[in-house]
Amino acid sequence: MEKIASFTVDHIRLQPGVYVSRRDTIGSEMITTFDLRMTSPNDEPVMNTAEIHTIEHLGATFLRNHPVYKYKTLYFGPMGCRTGFYLLLAGDHTSADIVPLMVEMYEFIRDYEGEVPGASPHDCGNYLDMNLNMAKYLARKYLDEVLYDIKWEQLNYPE
Repeated sequence: MEKIASFTVDHIRLQPGVYVSRRDTIGSEMITTFDLRMTSPNDEPVMNTAEIHTIEHLGATFLRNHPVYKYKTLYFGPMGCRTGFYLLLAGDHTSADIVPLMVEMYEFIRDYEGEVPGASPHDCGNYLDMNLNMAKYLARKYLDEVLYDIKWEQLNYPE
């Protein structure tokens, strides 16, 4: 069996950043998949499910309400390894293209107050598994350590 593209990335050298994971053409439409790596794989502790779940709810709500990206957002959700998120956008985008959007989204998460959208038994299959304070902490950390002063090597996978 052929190894899938995400398993060919050197996860020993991979650092937190914003990466283009792949580009696919569906019909006449290009889809760009982004790897929003929030922790250093196999080096830092992974994120717990409660904060990942909260970031997912807040991030998806933000993206699907964004004036420019709401119709371009196909998916936002966690990686199984719990080190980051995947974002799928319609169109051909670069990592640098979406850094301003990611800053805006993670500031929204960092500053969010109130009930987490969709955190009710009617709206979510695991609504009790939420941790807003930790989600805000992780959003602040990603902003401060990655997004606010992002470097070339945090926008391009290691060779």
